[in-house]
Amino acid sequence: MSGSNSSPPSAAHALHAVADEPLGLTVHSMPSPRQALAGAEGRRTVLGRWKMIAVLLCCAAPVIASYFTYYVIRPEGRSVYGELVDPQRPVPNIAGTLRDGKPVQLSSFKGQWLLVAVGDAGCDSLCEQQLYLQRQLRESLGREKDRLDRVWIVSDAAPIPERLDNGLRGATVVRVPAAQIAQWLAPSPGHALAEHFFVVDPMGNWMMRFPARMDTAGAGRAKRDLDRLLRASASWDEPGR
Repeated sequence: MSGSNSSPPSAAHALHAVADEPLGLTVHSMPSPRQALAGAEGRRTVLGRWKMIAVLLCCAAPVIASYFTYYVIRPEGRSVYGELVDPQRPVPNIAGTLRDGKPVQLSSFKGQWLLVAVGDAGCDSLCEQQLYLQRQLRESLGREKDRLDRVWIVSDAAPIPERLDNGLRGATVVRVPAAQIAQWLAPSPGHALAEHFFVVDPMGNWMMRFPARMDTAGAGRAKRDLDRLLRASASWDEPGR
């Protein structure tokens, strides 16, 4: 039969055609030494940050646990007399002057529970009552009293009367200008600093304020608050700075 050959190409022809095509190769570049070092350094930085966070959490855990125990898992029927300060206010690094004239940084008072009173050097009848209750509160803590220091912050430069010497025995007296005291402590609305007691934890945080013009009955309730705070922190706090 006449005509052109229209049969499909054989498998051999197809293989021959593929064999004639050039091979395609993909080349993947290797990271440079600088890139490899940068990647390793980044991983070490991330790991170091996680380790630092873990260390900070371990250090803070006892403090957090004690506050949790005191404010959350407290027995039913008990009420807190003092007002919790939220957020807490860290002690500022401001300078004061001790009674003997030596300079001191307030931040150096960290490491001990503090019961703080504020007043001017003249010390009126309310001030004397506050200093008396402050001393009695500390003494009432018994063997735990060495974990609490009495601090009287004097807000002016006037001389301190000798009649206060006996009441101030064993207390830390420091002069701080009133404007600087206000950077840290604050009274409840409608009251003055001199009407309150302020509780500072060993980390240097002002964390509680007792009601203004505390009377003897109030002092008994304040003692219960201090007892519970000291018990809750017994696992990580020790007497002295």
